Amino acid sequence: MIDRTHQLPIGRQCQLLKLARSTVYYQPVPVSSETLALMRRVDELHLQYPFAGARMLRDVLRGEGHGVGRRHVATLMRRMGITAVYRKPRTSQRHPAHRIYPYLLRQLTITRPNHVWAADITYIPMQRGFVYLCAIMDWASRRVLAWRLSNTLTTDFCMEAVREAVTRYGCPEIFNTDQGCQFTSQEFTGLLTAHGIQISMDGTGRWRDNVFVERY
Repeated sequence: MIDRTHQLPIGRQCQLLKLARSTVYYQPVPVSSETLALMRRVDELHLQYPFAGARMLRDVLRGEGHGVGRRHVATLMRRMGITAVYRKPRTSQRHPAHRIYPYLLRQLTITRPNHVWAADITYIPMQRGFVYLCAIMDWASRRVLAWRLSNTLTTDFCMEAVREAVTRYGCPEIFNTDQGCQFTSQEFTGLLTAHGIQISMDGTGRWRDNVFVERY
């Protein structure tokens, strides 16, 4: 768009085209070998500690003798497209056609096993991709009763975990989950009602309602 051989000055051409002159005069600067080596190390650390953010990576790099700050590490992470892996809301997508059950645990004293069970889904990062983890926990003992891994976010592996827990420990009185479509599906709720289990669900955005399994 800019013609450097035109009789109009470059500044005037930029003005007519509504371009900043800095974009015309800017000359790309090659990445230094030191920065490339640092980026390579950041990538290695991200595979080893995928949950680490800029602050944690800064501390690890400083421990290795690299004089870097948090902002520089964050800049390199953005350039490389790296972000810390942590649980995101997409594991709890509500289905508009599914029934939502009320939360039954408010003001409820839970002191014995098999009174209340809870379930949740998170994901575990791998070197290539990630897998989903569904865990069933007893609220009174904080014991993980059963768990399943899956490479797809479907309902079947959640139901398998429930069946194993019921087979090994019997049925709870109440089963609490969030409003994810896996837990509100007719297949999952039908499995619970078939065993005479009361269904309880967190309020929207209320992770504290299922705090023990959320922390796990």
